[in-house]
Amino acid sequence: MRQLTNPILLKMVLVLFASGFAFLMAVLIMRRIRKSLGEDASLPETAASANQLPLHTYHAVIQQLKQQKHELLAMQQEEHRRAKTSESISASVLSNLSSGVLFFGSNGLVRQANQAAKNILGIACPTGMDAEAIFRDTLVESSPGGPAPQTLVTGVKVALTQGTTLKPSQAEYLTPGGERRVIEVTASRVPAADGSALGVACLINDQTMIAAIRRQVDLDGEISAEMALALRNSLVTISGYAQQLAQNRDPDLARQLASDIAAEAKHLDHTIGGFLAENKKAKTSSASY
Repeated sequence: MRQLTNPILLKMVLVLFASGFAFLMAVLIMRRIRKSLGEDASLPETAASANQLPLHTYHAVIQQLKQQKHELLAMQQEEHRRAKTSESISASVLSNLSSGVLFFGSNGLVRQANQAAKNILGIACPTGMDAEAIFRDTLVESSPGGPAPQTLVTGVKVALTQGTTLKPSQAEYLTPGGERRVIEVTASRVPAADGSALGVACLINDQTMIAAIRRQVDLDGEISAEMALALRNSLVTISGYAQQLAQNRDPDLARQLASDIAAEAKHLDHTIGGFLAENKKAKTSSASY
């Protein structure tokens, strides 16, 4: 009991208790400091991870957009190649057609013309010209008793504005070089997907040679009829002279009748010979075409 009441011992216990308390506090403070330092060190890593996530997503989106752009360009190039191929095929087909083809756009101007159309119309480059400049006042031939003839210009304009097809119609066309030709023209409207008019397509055929052959056939028919009439008249004349010769006993008159018969026979031979020569010439000309 005396030891517990010893002041020196009490001081030592208090000092020891204070030291232990200070040590305990120091340990707690050190742990707190270490914990704080550890959290501060982990903050940049967390921030870096948080920043890396949007950056990675951004790069992925950019990469996807680039891929889509590449695919779109490839599709556009493929469509362009198909359009070029289709255009080349159309141009090749048109260039090899013996019939002329003109395509008037919705503005009434020629957008496309093949070589046959240029040759038939006698125009080196009809592109950009309108129907009035090409056909001018060319009239469509009308049938007897039919409606009044219209111009080819009117037919093309009506086909473009009203959609009425110009049926195959013949017309005498005068080229810019002054050459007359017989052409057959068909005009029809070309509709778009929405029903509007893309333009008018004109099909042109040169009927000059066929018209010449028809005229020659008609002329041959007329000549044949005239030839038959002349032959009949000559035969009737020769028959009359022969009857007179058979019934007449006068030598002088007989000689005169015989001379008349010979002259008529010579005239008939000349007429037939001329007809045969013209017919042969016409056949030779037709064969040369």
